[in-house]
Amino acid sequence: MKKDKKERKSKKGQTGTGERDASSLGAPSLLESIVSPVQLKDLTLPQLEQLAGEIRTYLVDQVGKTGGHLASNLGVVELTLALHTVFDTPRDHLIFDVGHQSYVHKILTGRRELFPTLRQGGGLSGFTKRAESEHDCFGAGHSSTSLSAALGFAEMDARTGNTDASTICVVGDGAFTGGMIHEALNNVKSGQRLIVVLNENEMSISKNIGHFATLLSRFRSRPGYFRAKRVTGRTIRRLPLIGKPLFRFMLRVKKSFKNMAYGSNYFEDMGLYYLGPADGHDLKTLISLFREAKAYGGSVVVHVKTQKGKGYSPAEENPSGYHGIRPGDAPTPDSPTYSKMVGQFLCDYAKEHSELSVVTAAMTEGTGLSAFREQYPGQFYDVGIAEEHAVTFCAGLRAAGSLPVFCVYSTFLQRSYDQLIHDCALQDLPLLLCVDRAGLNPSDGPTHHGIFDVSMLLDLPHVRIYTPLCEKDLRDSLRISLEEGLPAGDICAVRYSNSTVPSCVAGHFPAPEEGEPDFLRPDVSGPENPKAVLLSYGREISTVQKAACRLTEDGIPTLAVALMQIAPVEPLLSALKERYGSSALVLLVEEGIGQGGLGMTLKARMDPAVPFAYLAVRDPRVCAQKDRDILACAGIDEDAVVREVRQRVQCGHDQKT
Repeated sequence: MKKDKKERKSKKGQTGTGERDASSLGAPSLLESIVSPVQLKDLTLPQLEQLAGEIRTYLVDQVGKTGGHLASNLGVVELTLALHTVFDTPRDHLIFDVGHQSYVHKILTGRRELFPTLRQGGGLSGFTKRAESEHDCFGAGHSSTSLSAALGFAEMDARTGNTDASTICVVGDGAFTGGMIHEALNNVKSGQRLIVVLNENEMSISKNIGHFATLLSRFRSRPGYFRAKRVTGRTIRRLPLIGKPLFRFMLRVKKSFKNMAYGSNYFEDMGLYYLGPADGHDLKTLISLFREAKAYGGSVVVHVKTQKGKGYSPAEENPSGYHGIRPGDAPTPDSPTYSKMVGQFLCDYAKEHSELSVVTAAMTEGTGLSAFREQYPGQFYDVGIAEEHAVTFCAGLRAAGSLPVFCVYSTFLQRSYDQLIHDCALQDLPLLLCVDRAGLNPSDGPTHHGIFDVSMLLDLPHVRIYTPLCEKDLRDSLRISLEEGLPAGDICAVRYSNSTVPSCVAGHFPAPEEGEPDFLRPDVSGPENPKAVLLSYGREISTVQKAACRLTEDGIPTLAVALMQIAPVEPLLSALKERYGSSALVLLVEEGIGQGGLGMTLKARMDPAVPFAYLAVRDPRVCAQKDRDILACAGIDEDAVVREVRQRVQCGHDQKT
């Protein structure tokens, strides 16, 4: 990966096919002149191809600075150009599944000058966002939602008589592993002005086609073919008596012939008009197909094949590594993150425990499981973008005697809440959840904040939630979950952020003596008789430690305490009362949603004798701003903690939250 990063810096502006930015050749830049997608309709095919090359150069340069999703956006340059050449947003509704491949769309819809702010505080979102532009008709961030949303637009257009508008959703083949896409397909009506663009860039959904079928596909993408098809169909149907039956017979023969070449077509079997597969980097073919789809006036599937990282050789060779890249000042890929530590523990544990099963939902690399997949392929399951299935699958594994582990991002765990309740908790079929990317996500924003998992899990019966600080804590939490928690029937969750081990851990929060509860771990450098006690878990431990130092220096002796386990809450409540009673203000600070979170749960059950308050995230839509980091915007930064303690101590431990 280090080598790839160096190559990216040294090859900016170069492409894998030898293309170069037009401005470097002395030609006028088309990209700088584009402020609206309407302008694309006046460009010739050579000009559109030139623009595609300029966009690729611009993407490599800009995303290299800001970080973001590079390979997927390089792969949809021609596709996005063709869509905006044929259709008219915002009158036509264009929806990108997930939304991470919408960078070209943003550039073409008047946001190029803002592109240096991509994924920065107060800047452009890395996904489509309704509040950002009228051209973003539907926001995204999670997979497989686009077709359901598109059906809503298409249905309302039909009901209101808006027959000129088309709804287009761009869906990657990976998203087709998500059940929502198929649920939506089951509800598509043939007469809706709905166009589904299946962007196949990795999986092989369609049957591999031979030379003859490839030639047939090229022939069917020509405008003359479509004109002849329409004229022939109208002529045959007008024949007296035999016209319509003959036309239906010819369609059946045609379908049989196509099936011989392509294999049975899933979409046509569902009654949808199918076009493709086509080269997703051939602008002429794409424009022709989209014009035909638009003229058809009904529900159409346009199947295109693209290459992730197209035009930039490092990304072409390593599309997974260049799916999401880091800005120049981010931690290197070799940093010892919690995700990698989890992956290593599971590899070590599997050596002596063949009953271990590890499951992920299309996040093998992101959750640190690449090594486990290679070393224990028989115990590893990537179920695709199907978190609901993953949890129930784990319940089935547990019922059959396995020790199931589901490694999942916090934001995606939300999708499987019903399964956690119905299939796991109510049937006493526990699993171990490795909850990655817990906490706020300043770069990707609200759709990727990991702030709901604690409030979700706290409501489940028989649940343990661990919040380890260091590698030893992490390994202990995982081992105890597998060897004690699951056998006892408890759903276990080990929660951690996408970061390295915080420096505040070293020497400040040592493990307790033998026999002491591991719920509370005080800072050994703090005061012995504090007036205030700051509790936290995860990344916020660093925040409360700094706040405690400031408050102590200001004359309010304050102790920072790390929480190593936050559920079940009863032992935590007992430990708080035993250690601090009513002698100090207890303030919990958490990087999670306040409603139903740990603070609210403790407040409802806390002994009234203990003065208790909490700070948590109030607005799940919180974003970083240009001059304020996301913790400050969420009201849980160091200054907010200091301010809260001062006010409460001065008011005599007022317990209002």
